[in-house]
Amino acid sequence: MQSAADAGDAAALLAAVPAGRRVALVDPRFVGHVHALRLGLTDPRFAAATVPGALTARPEARGALLRALRRTTAAVGAGAPVVAPDTDPAPEDRTVPGRIAVALEAEGTAVKRPELGSLTATVPTDAGARADAESARDAVDDEAIRLRSAVKAHDGFFTTFAISPYSRYLARWCARRGLTPNQVTTASLITALVAAGAAATGTRGGYVAAGILLLVSFVLDCTDGQLARYSLQYSTMGAWLDATFDRAKEYAYYAGLALGAVRGGDDVWVLALGAMILQSCRHVVDFSFNEANHDAVANTSPTAALSDKLDSVGWTVWARRMIVLPIGERWAMIAVLTALTTPRIVFYALLVGCALAACYTTAGRLLRSLTRRAERTDRAARALADLADSGPLAQGVAAVAPGLRGAFTAPVVALLGTLAMIGCALLLPYGSLLTVAAAAVYVVLSGLAVARPLTGALDWLVPPFFRAGEYVTILVLAARSDVPHAVPAAFGLISAVAYHHYDTAYRIRGGTGAPPQWLVRTIGGHEGRTALVAVLAAVLTHTSGFTTALTALAVAVALVVLVESIRFWVSSSAPAVHDEGELA
Repeated sequence: MQSAADAGDAAALLAAVPAGRRVALVDPRFVGHVHALRLGLTDPRFAAATVPGALTARPEARGALLRALRRTTAAVGAGAPVVAPDTDPAPEDRTVPGRIAVALEAEGTAVKRPELGSLTATVPTDAGARADAESARDAVDDEAIRLRSAVKAHDGFFTTFAISPYSRYLARWCARRGLTPNQVTTASLITALVAAGAAATGTRGGYVAAGILLLVSFVLDCTDGQLARYSLQYSTMGAWLDATFDRAKEYAYYAGLALGAVRGGDDVWVLALGAMILQSCRHVVDFSFNEANHDAVANTSPTAALSDKLDSVGWTVWARRMIVLPIGERWAMIAVLTALTTPRIVFYALLVGCALAACYTTAGRLLRSLTRRAERTDRAARALADLADSGPLAQGVAAVAPGLRGAFTAPVVALLGTLAMIGCALLLPYGSLLTVAAAAVYVVLSGLAVARPLTGALDWLVPPFFRAGEYVTILVLAARSDVPHAVPAAFGLISAVAYHHYDTAYRIRGGTGAPPQWLVRTIGGHEGRTALVAVLAAVLTHTSGFTTALTALAVAVALVVLVESIRFWVSSSAPAVHDEGELA
């Protein structure tokens, strides 16, 4: 840290700092909490940020900062305002850091101004003001505020009342010992995998240990995010780990339960795969609806107004959060039922609970979509097209087919294709060539559904319909094959494909767009994979070759998707996406 005699000296000192480092300007008269400075000066997610009396810039904003500082040095030294003459700047904008922040924003550089709440951050101009500021600072325990703010603002009932009251202190313990959120995330994954291994033993002792370890894993899962918020250690790698490990842990645990049940003489692989499919489809509904309405230019839905009104009544907030069976409630239910009952009962409870939650959330979103008057943007249409995961076959159909008109045409066509595909896979004789014909129809209808931009009120349903069409078809064909290990192989294939779909959703949420088109083409798109599995089921009817083919396809998809995903998330272009509002 170096002191500057004036703004000109500050410019010289900043210019001498190596280009790859973050820099900060702090008014020497600053009075406030340390955590206020921490929020304003150390959050890695923002190129530039400011609190009253302090300003920081990451390397990408350094040039703009120096230009603004040099342009305003003479004005600041002469006491002239940096803002327009007919404006009355706020007190924090009269300091040198405040003036520079205004100048940066005038140039087009976004400057983050974090909410400080009851934290003090000010630049007093006289002894009386300084005494008042110091009194206000000393009256508030910033460490208590720091601990409270480490907890996610919108979380489930179980997480809020059964985990966060003590996990925040575990997060602080980790911070004081130099542990990083990524290390805690990895510990959570390892614990969950050990829990899955314990469940796979098929013994009562193994099930009890699995339930306990799953809860420990969830405590660590909460701790990693709280540690990130407590110490402001956000990172792109952390975003990737956090975005993918929750699903990896949950689905690995499903597999462990299924293996344990088989050891006990009860094959529940179909139930395990059904639970995974239902949970994945719930998530794609969340992603698709949120992206469709991410930047809608209007929202006049009376359903949304009713929801806001219900949220004003305390108990309804928690009731509604529990109804959707978020990750805390879900994992607590899984852990308790694992320890006390059997894997079959665990999966029955999961299927019933998740189905009811899906009906509740989807019905609310349908009502919002039908009753709101909003114009979907091009960005929303592009996001929905990317979430649809159309491969070369559907894209080829879309390129030559005329776009079907109608407010609800796209979701209706997608639903028809999905029902036709699943219905034929379920009802026709196994291995029938008519199933392959149904797959061809599914390809054509998939292309027609995306032939026009997805800007309709219900077009956000198209990606979930496609997910259901692909996942359920693979499940049905594997289950009906009567080939040993076909369903576990299908579990592996859908796990690999689901990872690709989650990866796509989190890239879009981060504002970097979907994975490259070559990746989608290489793994065939949803319609290509569905058609391929239908052909494999017809050609390799009731032979072990079907299991081998599903396994090979799962390995191929997983390798391509994981290599590209890892390349992207460790690159400099990856976004620091952190799940602050989703209940998962």
